[in-house]
Amino acid sequence: MTIFQSLFLGALQGATEFLPVSSSGHLVLLPWLLGWPMPGLTFDAIVHWGTAVAVVVYFWRDWLSLAAGAYRSLRSGLKEQTPASRLAWLIILGTLPAAIIGYLLEGFFEAMFARPTAAAGFLLLTAVILAASEYLGRRERPLAALTGLDALLIGLAQAFAIFPGISRSGATIAAGLARGLEREAAARFSFLLATPVIVGAGVFKVLDLTGADLASQGTVLAVGFVTAAVVGLGCIHFLLRYLRRRPLYPFAIYCALLGIVGLALS
Repeated sequence: MTIFQSLFLGALQGATEFLPVSSSGHLVLLPWLLGWPMPGLTFDAIVHWGTAVAVVVYFWRDWLSLAAGAYRSLRSGLKEQTPASRLAWLIILGTLPAAIIGYLLEGFFEAMFARPTAAAGFLLLTAVILAASEYLGRRERPLAALTGLDALLIGLAQAFAIFPGISRSGATIAAGLARGLEREAAARFSFLLATPVIVGAGVFKVLDLTGADLASQGTVLAVGFVTAAVVGLGCIHFLLRYLRRRPLYPFAIYCALLGIVGLALS
């Protein structure tokens, strides 16, 4: 992999991990369309750590508050509940579906990443999900109104986003809108819910690496990591501001067009 390819794919990962257009679908389709070699496990692990750093850094105040709230709640035997502790438990509940399904069906999902046709088809499904949630969602409930059922259903949507082409942020934001959350509330919970999954996936992938992997591709990996982190930070900020007033339709149209191109060429 060249430095340019690393820069391009790192930026692609940083943008598409958080914008509702599917990072996995892009990382399967675009190298294939451009005739580039697939990035491989080492590069994939490192750029995932880049996006993990982005989401942790952007929401560090939220995570400190959530951790403190959960700790006080545990010390009180779950009797003392604050908005922060309640949200922390809802994030844990919402994380369980992706963790369980990802662990049980890891081999099946890995096989899907070798199929550009599947990624293109799932991009079309992402387009339908985004458009339908925008059209049908009431968008009237704040984040404080989130319930356990809401968190579980949004978590199930995140679990299905393991398929290449199903956008994780798109699926979870769409599920939040379908449950009546305001756009910004749905996006904020989506990003907070993503943090344990992105960090956990990064840990498992890095554990599979060897020192030789890192030493042989040091510069390329560093470029991909930094680019993914910087672009990821910018895209989180952009999407939270964008969704305050604007709909998801442009992202749905983009996913539909890319999916159609992928299917036509494959």
